[in-house]
Amino acid sequence: MPPHRWQVGRGNTLILDHTLVMGILNVTPDSFSDGNAFNDLESAVHHGLMMAAEGAEIIDVGGESTRPGAATVPEHEELRRVIPVVEELVRQLPPQVQVSVDTRKARVAERALAAGATIINDVSGLQFDPQMLDVLRNHDAGVVVMHMRGNPQDMQRYTQYDDVVTEVCAWLDGRVRWLEENGVAPDRVAVDPGFGFSKNLAQNLELLRQLPAFGRIGRPILVGTSRKSMIGQILGLPVSQRLEGTMATVVLAVAEGRT
Repeated sequence: MPPHRWQVGRGNTLILDHTLVMGILNVTPDSFSDGNAFNDLESAVHHGLMMAAEGAEIIDVGGESTRPGAATVPEHEELRRVIPVVEELVRQLPPQVQVSVDTRKARVAERALAAGATIINDVSGLQFDPQMLDVLRNHDAGVVVMHMRGNPQDMQRYTQYDDVVTEVCAWLDGRVRWLEENGVAPDRVAVDPGFGFSKNLAQNLELLRQLPAFGRIGRPILVGTSRKSMIGQILGLPVSQRLEGTMATVVLAVAEGRT
């Protein structure tokens, strides 16, 4: 089977004949793993450039924490945090490195795409802001659709599944079809099972064990497990000591993704 092709913004095509690394750049005061670490423009851009130099092919900029219980950030504040970083990264990064923006808000997505971002990473799966679909229809950006029930404030109330893998897979497949019906081609879409979002520990592990099941959707799969609570629960370690656990989940995801 030929490798997936992922059409992202500005005419770029990502060929997924290998695993792409997405470097996460949180420009927030309260993200669970690195909140307040890159709040000024200089340090944020430096960190993004460093991740690219170390092999990241996508730099994902986020101005709103979506950790459990996190409050919604006002649009104007998210724009203030994100847009200058996007503009500077686009100016300084090599052209083959894509800039993604982690946002649920259509206005932030639109401004980020105008600033040169090529991917919108929406953890709500385009459920939070009904205008997000229009933004995607009006631009050629790639989009990551993630599975989450509820919102960051209440998502851990919604962990009841009869079969978590079947249900999450069916929901993501349905979103890809819905996007196609509404003018966003499937080759622009990647899917994310949403580790840690409205799932408990056993469900997260089941998603990881059965990751090949998501291959039937026919789109690239984004796996985000970095330092998440599932790793802390297994190892009994704080966020700062979960690097090795993260590496183990990444290795497993890559191995499963090749099956």
